[in-house]
Amino acid sequence: MSLVIFLAVSLMLLSSAFAADPAKPLIGISKIVSHPALDAVEKGIQDELAALKVNAQYDLQNANGDANTAASIANKFQSEKVTLAIGIATPTAQALVNTLKGTPVVFSAVTDPVKAGLVKSLKKGEKTVTGVSDMTPVKEQIELLLKIKKVKRLGHIYTSSEENAVVLAGVVKQVCRVMGIEYVETTVSKSAEVKQATQAIIKRVDALYISTDNTVVSAMSAVTDVAMKNKVPVMSADPSSAETHPVLAAWGFDYYKMGRATGKMVAEILKGKKPEQIPTRFMTKASDVDLLVNLDVAKKLGLTIPKDVVKTANRVVENGKLTKK
Repeated sequence: MSLVIFLAVSLMLLSSAFAADPAKPLIGISKIVSHPALDAVEKGIQDELAALKVNAQYDLQNANGDANTAASIANKFQSEKVTLAIGIATPTAQALVNTLKGTPVVFSAVTDPVKAGLVKSLKKGEKTVTGVSDMTPVKEQIELLLKIKKVKRLGHIYTSSEENAVVLAGVVKQVCRVMGIEYVETTVSKSAEVKQATQAIIKRVDALYISTDNTVVSAMSAVTDVAMKNKVPVMSADPSSAETHPVLAAWGFDYYKMGRATGKMVAEILKGKKPEQIPTRFMTKASDVDLLVNLDVAKKLGLTIPKDVVKTANRVVENGKLTKK
């Protein structure tokens, strides 16, 4: 029996453990992989629903980066007749939308839901689909990197099969063109390939940019190990994972707050609001964004982070300690 078939059978057998209590909505949450940002979304959703007094039961699933497993999870949710399903990241959201035709699906941490085929427009939801986007401020992130180091060649590692990663790669390439920076890319299909991909371009670049690519972020240690050995700084769009890895700077969303925003949307739907009445929501407040700078990494690389950047940052790593402002 293949691993995929075994997983599918196992998921179906487990469905009996989630016989729905009619008094409680059963919410299925499927995330593409476990890493700090997506885990924070999952926790934020549950915390927000608890704060809103929504007494729900959950089936929490992790596809471990595999599209076939994501499809099996969607089938599991269908057999359980979940009240509502949440897809954290593009591949799991796509699997849920493709399978659960009559069940509300809320996506979260999806970069471009239109290109991913989840909704036709950002201005309104579909009959059973809506959610929260994490389109990241690529131009501002690269401008921040340039304040710290002169970069002629920027390396970018991304997952060729992950729709959000492909969309962001196009954005990074365009930003580099406008800024006069040579863009050097390499792609992976799974996290096990990230270290080799980093090694393939590390000698050709002055810095690395890592987007909100779930496969690559889940293997961030492989990126930073190679980068630090070669004295190449890493600019990341994921402050959550940067807290525990030697990333020079990270500027991106507070994914826990994104989870809270998603939970608020879920509560609206559970109370009767139709998904098609809810447009895709974006994290637009200044308080939704985090900036982390690592002074220890800067010192090891012989770089100086400007004082105004350090002052702006709400997370600073210095002498091995993380300070949150």
